[in-house]
Amino acid sequence: MVKNRKKQPIILKDVLVQDYAAEGKSLAKIDGKVIFIERAVPGDIVDVQLFKNKKDWAEGFPIQFSKFSDDRVEPFCEHFQICGGCQWQMLPYEKQLIFKQKQVLDNLSRIGKINLPELMPIVGANETRYYRNKIEYTFATKRFIPDEEFIKFKQQNLPIHQEGSFGGFHAKGIFDKVVEIKKCHLQAEPTNEIRNAITQFCIKHNYPFYDIKNHTGWLRNMMVRIATTGEWMVNIMLGYEHEKMRKHLLDFVLEKFPNITSLLYTINPKLNDSIYDLIPQTYYGKGYIEEVLGEYKFIISPKSFFQTNTKQAEKLYNITKNFAELTGKEIVYDLYCGTGSIGIFVSNKTQKIIGVEAIPEAIEDAEKNASLNNIHHTHFFAGDVIKICDDNFFATHGKADVIITDPPRAGMHEKLVNKLLDIAAPVIVYVSCNPATQARDLALLDTTYEVTKIQPVDMFPHTHHIENVVQLKLRQ
Repeated sequence: MVKNRKKQPIILKDVLVQDYAAEGKSLAKIDGKVIFIERAVPGDIVDVQLFKNKKDWAEGFPIQFSKFSDDRVEPFCEHFQICGGCQWQMLPYEKQLIFKQKQVLDNLSRIGKINLPELMPIVGANETRYYRNKIEYTFATKRFIPDEEFIKFKQQNLPIHQEGSFGGFHAKGIFDKVVEIKKCHLQAEPTNEIRNAITQFCIKHNYPFYDIKNHTGWLRNMMVRIATTGEWMVNIMLGYEHEKMRKHLLDFVLEKFPNITSLLYTINPKLNDSIYDLIPQTYYGKGYIEEVLGEYKFIISPKSFFQTNTKQAEKLYNITKNFAELTGKEIVYDLYCGTGSIGIFVSNKTQKIIGVEAIPEAIEDAEKNASLNNIHHTHFFAGDVIKICDDNFFATHGKADVIITDPPRAGMHEKLVNKLLDIAAPVIVYVSCNPATQARDLALLDTTYEVTKIQPVDMFPHTHHIENVVQLKLRQ
């Protein structure tokens, strides 16, 4: 009997990377076939190992660089290409913006296939590091071993320490390991100091870290939020209640970091990390922080959704407000409203704001935020947008003059798109974190609406993510 031989990998030699594709990939063309390549930039010449190989396209990753692109710069983070974040650190920021602008145009043209006005120049960020107001860390008993470390230890016949107690980020594509992080450049200090201090404190006192695969252990996750007001929130997630250990840890954190304004803990015995069906407990402070966007204040609780880049969010909301072309007489529907931040931000130029959001806690925050800002013409409703936004709902609250929609990455449900076509509001402002699904929805709206303005906004420097705002008006 002939044994099955392992299939040899397909390796393409000296491939010139020609252009940017999407989702952080670049592309090359060989005899008409498109090759999508991870971890490469236009101008690189690489040997590519394929892991997908179809008739017209393939995907691969570089195993050898013959020449680096002249556009490359030195990444600033020691964890670059290991933790899975900030995939574009090797590109100058101005080049990142060019590729992101192209990504929006490609998606709207290729997927939407509709007539488009000229895109406005992308709005870049003034600060490209330390811009996140929220970061989530994971504590675990297994760490991801980078290739370089694995090879080095193998060559020297040294033991590889994978088991232990580690703090960092989930390893991309590996559910039970974390990338051990020394310094992340996404959030200002003391975010790294807090994570490292907690890691060392729990190791010192033999407090068990969470085993993600076997669902055992105590120290599980941590969320750190920072506001431009100077307020800090830390929420530590624990696998089970142990009062003595918990108080010991939390007292240490408060003593070590007295500038924390709200310290919470959440007991999470579940098999997943989501805390939306759990109740965070306030150990110190008021249990929330306050943020400012423009002239408005916002309460941010542990479970609140809030734009992760505060300074870029203010630019995004100003664009949304301008695209809405408000005069003060309009009834505005804010769909997928979250904690009401967009609706509240545009409220001073409206007659009435109607907000709809699926998460009840977010609606509670929206109502608190409206009250905090002494706004009385906002009305927020919890529930599925598709189910709530029926004929009776619009008849009850008034005909929409402007609809602002800011859906999740999956875009709008087709039933909602059809409902928007029925409502025929004069103006729709579509805010999207995924131009691909936005393009799909714009194509569905094209029978009744024309796209009149397009404004990309970079919310996440050094990543391939891009926000895009589109203004649509009823066809005449």
